[in-house]
Amino acid sequence: MTDAPTHVADIDAGTDADEVDETADRKVVEEEQAQIKDFVKGLSGEDIKSGNWFTKLAAHAMNAYTEKVDWQYFQDRYAGVPADVIVDQRIKMASRYAALEGGLSAGAYTATVAATIGTAGGASPATVPAALTTVMADVAFISQLQLRLAYDISVLYRVPINVHDPEDLWKLIRVAFTIKSGEAANKTVTKAIPVMVRPLVKRFYSGSVLTAGRALPVVGKHLLQRNVIKIGIPLVGVPIAVLLNRYTTIVAGRHARAVFRNEARVIELAEQLSERARHPQLTLWVAWLVLWADTKAKIADDEALLIRHLVRLVRERHEVVDDKLANVVDIDPAEVWKRVDAEPGDLSDVVDAAERVANVTGEVDARKKAILAELRGRCHRG
Repeated sequence: MTDAPTHVADIDAGTDADEVDETADRKVVEEEQAQIKDFVKGLSGEDIKSGNWFTKLAAHAMNAYTEKVDWQYFQDRYAGVPADVIVDQRIKMASRYAALEGGLSAGAYTATVAATIGTAGGASPATVPAALTTVMADVAFISQLQLRLAYDISVLYRVPINVHDPEDLWKLIRVAFTIKSGEAANKTVTKAIPVMVRPLVKRFYSGSVLTAGRALPVVGKHLLQRNVIKIGIPLVGVPIAVLLNRYTTIVAGRHARAVFRNEARVIELAEQLSERARHPQLTLWVAWLVLWADTKAKIADDEALLIRHLVRLVRERHEVVDDKLANVVDIDPAEVWKRVDAEPGDLSDVVDAAERVANVTGEVDARKKAILAELRGRCHRG
């Protein structure tokens, strides 16, 4: 995938993956592979050993790319096509590119190279072995491909990602490489790939899961260790490299789709609640009471995401900023019921919002049900 991502426009959203011109795909991959090799040649052995290669790759892969690829970029090419369809095509295209690159680079995976990775730490760019350069080009190619794929999916689902913001960049990296989500990746594997290939891909994800440390070099070490499986398999050849590249990219894409599609769902819910709110300030208090119904449980990620966007949208749409609510540590139900009782008129919008908030995770426990029942009783103004 080049800095000027014209190849995306070459794939029609309605085209079956099998009908795509493989010659055109191969040309794109070869051009991108050449650029990646030039990038890798500028790395030192210490960059590779320390993981700092990924710090440099992140800037190389995303800075110019994100300036060109935005929501309008996809709208211009797929006007009127649902996001789910485009995302599916993006995953198929990325997996084809990954497979083609795997076939082109497979010859570099030897036991000698495996040993070299651990010993090239002090080498200068000029002395890094050529075979290791090819292996690093493969790792960098797939890393860039999956990082950009995750970004594309976030754009298509209208989930804002600013790669210059450290929090957003870490979020993108975590999603793209299933960091802190090894279990999710393994569950996805069983549905995403053919039965005969599953043991190989499961082995790829069975290593240590990166759960801490947002330093990009740490991620670089993690990704390199993960990819060493290609070297560690005896007599590794083109078929294995192709399969691993293809199916790990499919897993990465489907994981990104699941994460960003779900986040888009929660943001959409927050937008609907804000738009329909006739009592926006009261809606915030009731929503927070429902979400914190069980003080012994942690707020789920979807719940935290919902209240964050709901507060933002109420502020933007209704110009309501409640500093008192923002400073609440343990919400007092009596305070919320006092506010409900003091509000005259039809409060059906508040009840509807509370019911939808309670269902954001798909489960409504007994405490939430009790609060909803109390709210309905207090809001019934017959």
